[in-house]
Parts: sequence; structure tokens; C-alpha cells
Amino acid sequence: MKRLLIVYHSMTGAAEQLANAAAAGARDEPDVETKLVRAASVGVDDVLVAHAYLFAMPENLATMAGLMKDFFDRVYYPVLDRVNGRPYATLIAAGTDGTGAARQVQRIATGLRLREVASPLIVRNGAQTPEAILAPKTVPPSDLELARELGAALAAGLASGIF
Repeated sequence: MKRLLIVYHSMTGAAEQLANAAAAGARDEPDVETKLVRAASVGVDDVLVAHAYLFAMPENLATMAGLMKDFFDRVYYPVLDRVNGRPYATLIAAGTDGTGAARQVQRIATGLRLREVASPLIVRNGAQTPEAILAPKTVPPSDLELARELGAALAAGLASGIF
């Protein structure tokens, strides 16, 4: 059975909602085992046994959130040259941009020799003030559906051997 690992970090709930929606979509594929794990809890073995990855995170200060970067820092060298060619996709929860975090993930994934199989899905909430940025978020259903579709597509491609 193929395994999809969804690694996420969330500070205000948006990235977690997106990751959960993607996991729900992926779990509709019976031939793929989907594992949803907070970035702080993911270890090298989790990465090595997975056949594909979905990374979900907030963008903070134009970069990926620190605990997501910590995940990549912890697993990068132990998995280097052991995950070459595996597919991945990215979900970004952002205020008004999101491209900085997306570029950062793409650079790390290029170093790991992963294969991007979908453009980064960036969901922007428009938060601009400190209060709005720090407030708990509710992701609109239309954006959750996009995340769900991304998870489903990644799992279907993995199950069918496209990836």
C-alpha cells in the first residue's frame, strides 16, 4: 500500500484546517494510507516510509513558519538521496502573499530531489493588523474544497502510479 505523509504546522488554525481538508480528500482513496502529523512530531522514519508528501504551513514574515523549517532541518540530511523523485505538494496559509514560503519549500524540495506535482496552493486571508494576524482563522469552504481536491489528487496519482 502506498503512503501519503501530510506534515503541517499551524499557529492560528488556517494551515491545520487546510491540512485536515487535504487529508479528508486523500482518505477517499482506499489504496493509499494517509498520515497527518504535526511538523514537530515528524521523524526521519515517517519521511522514509512515505511515498509522497503534502506540506502545509503558514507564511510568517514572508517565509515558512519556524516549526516547519525545524521539521526540514531535522530530516534533511538523514533522508538526503533516500527520497529522490518522490512527489510532493504544498499548502500555504498566508495573509496577503504566501509566495516566500512557497519558494522556500521549493528550494528545500529541490535539494531533496523531490518532484513537485502541483503548484503551491496559497490561501490568503488578507490579515494586515497585528490583531487580525494573530486571531484564530476560519478558512472559507471554497478554500477548504481546494485543499481537499489537492489531497484527493495527490492520493489518486499515487494509487494509480502516475507519481
